[in-house]
Amino acid sequence: MTPRTQGAPSGAEASEGAPAGGEPPGAALASARVLEVDPLLDDPQTRIVVCCGSGGVGKTTTAAALGLRAAERGRRVVVLTIDPARRLAQSMGIDSLDNTPRRVKGIDEAAGGELHAMMLDMKRTFDEIVEAHADPERARAILENPFYQSLSAGFAGTQEYMAMEKLGQLRARDEWDLIVVDTPPSRSALDFLDAPKRLGSFLDGKLIRLLMAPAKVGGRAGMKFLNVGMSMMTGALGKLLGGQLLRDVQTFVAAMDTMFGGFRTRADATYRLLQAPGTAFLVVAAPERDALREAAYFVERLAAERMPLAGLVLNRVHGSGAAHLSVERAAAAAEALDDETYSQNPGQNGIADQPEGKAEDRTSGVTSGSGSPSGSSRPHGARDQQAVDRLTSGLLRLHAERMRLLAREQRTRDRFQALHPEVPVAEVAALPGDVHDLTGLRAIGDRLTAE
Repeated sequence: MTPRTQGAPSGAEASEGAPAGGEPPGAALASARVLEVDPLLDDPQTRIVVCCGSGGVGKTTTAAALGLRAAERGRRVVVLTIDPARRLAQSMGIDSLDNTPRRVKGIDEAAGGELHAMMLDMKRTFDEIVEAHADPERARAILENPFYQSLSAGFAGTQEYMAMEKLGQLRARDEWDLIVVDTPPSRSALDFLDAPKRLGSFLDGKLIRLLMAPAKVGGRAGMKFLNVGMSMMTGALGKLLGGQLLRDVQTFVAAMDTMFGGFRTRADATYRLLQAPGTAFLVVAAPERDALREAAYFVERLAAERMPLAGLVLNRVHGSGAAHLSVERAAAAAEALDDETYSQNPGQNGIADQPEGKAEDRTSGVTSGSGSPSGSSRPHGARDQQAVDRLTSGLLRLHAERMRLLAREQRTRDRFQALHPEVPVAEVAALPGDVHDLTGLRAIGDRLTAE
């Protein structure tokens, strides 16, 4: 991949057909820094790569391609996807992914690398934390608690927090050289950055402190305190939440009391790990206005959180082998061919009217007076040339549409680069079809690093 040519950005005022100055699309972006992917993956100091971006931009495929390329270059890699889509498992030839890393078969291990993949199971991760940090009796009480079961299965923010927990677990095991994280689509992809803060707010909130108070006082004194000192409060909560739910919550809080501090500590440690050297964030986008607007949000948010941004991966970038042929020239040539074909053959469906006295015998299918087959009055060469002209005209119009698309993509890239000139960019040329196997992932990896 070569840096783009120095030149003035095309801007919003550029024509639809071509960037300013008559240059082909791709030549107008000013001094874009190029993201060097292989040095990033090869660096032994790089231990975590986080791919984030909006939905539908190829983020999961990018994460898988990065993991495969790093593994085939000699690193022991695990790809963790938080996206519930099954594309990652399918592309790696695995029937299904779960909370346990699975070895990916079929990769080139000549360099000594390995590739594993897994998909976050939010509830199972929560269960593992409880089992690891509580004695068996208390763990059983927590796991069987109805409020806990609801919380671990879908409470707002739980998925993001558990992603932090799982990332921390994988890093602590020190079993892999590189962890590649595929985050959920849309802006929620960065919600895990807020997980420690939101968890702390939840655990330090007035409701939790209220519900923890009886457990902290303990025994009959605690029950007396609850019954007398907060009877009105718990009565109101009982009416609001339901008596059984309130009792489930109180039981859960009492059982989890000793674990709350550990949740906060581990989440804060993982947050610091994401900020530390050795972590690299890649923002993934497509060359479309909405996708690059989201990418700009991610870039700004990561900067605000002091997270190390490695660069932008721009997927599905279109190109043309005839970029020197402008929209205007292609459209004019197509119109000229259409006019010539019509002037030579004004008859219906592009076939000239038969000369007088050569009417077709509808019974025999033979032209009267000549014995020649129907339609043979027009030379075959002329009809063939008309067919070629019509095909050429259609191709020219398709080329004009492709050039318009390239111009739109170029303008969106120019606008992003003007706002964030410091962000290195790696462009991935569009593939003709979807990626569904290791061969397709290798092709993505090759395009990510194309010179």
